[in-house]
Amino acid sequence: MSSTTSSFPERIELSGEGLVLRDWTEADLAAMPELFDHPDIAYWTPLVSPFDEAAARARLARDRRMREEGTVVLLAITVDGGAPLGEVMLRRTPEDMEIGYAVGPAHRGQGLAVRAVRVMAAYAFERWDAQRVILELEAENTASAAVATKAGFTLLDVPLITGEEKGRPYALQTWGLNRP
Repeated sequence: MSSTTSSFPERIELSGEGLVLRDWTEADLAAMPELFDHPDIAYWTPLVSPFDEAAARARLARDRRMREEGTVVLLAITVDGGAPLGEVMLRRTPEDMEIGYAVGPAHRGQGLAVRAVRVMAAYAFERWDAQRVILELEAENTASAAVATKAGFTLLDVPLITGEEKGRPYALQTWGLNRP
């Protein structure tokens, strides 16, 4: 099985940029609603809203299933391996690897998303031999566009990805970062 189709490792811990990205655990379930039950996250991400303990349990179960399938890995963003401050995702696409992220409202403004994206991109390049990593963002999400720019991504000249999520239409721009 090639690295592009094999499962993600059962356990992952990535360090760099003053962060530790680690697996979500049952111990994090109580912290997840505080991070993800927020109007911004409900609006800009596919996470369910309201995001309560039941949603946290479902998210953890889905994370483990997607990792076993080799399609997605979700890691808690921490500064020391302890309390989660947000989440970063790595998803395989047919051509690239996609990164997504969400930072809890109480932890914004510390560069957590930028640093987590850079660490995850390095992991995709080094461990999975990705040639490019992408971010898919709504143009109106100025905070995420700033993260993309600060993390070194550039807006790609490709068609918008359109659809509907939670009853509202969206149009996603694709940002890319090529392998160094």
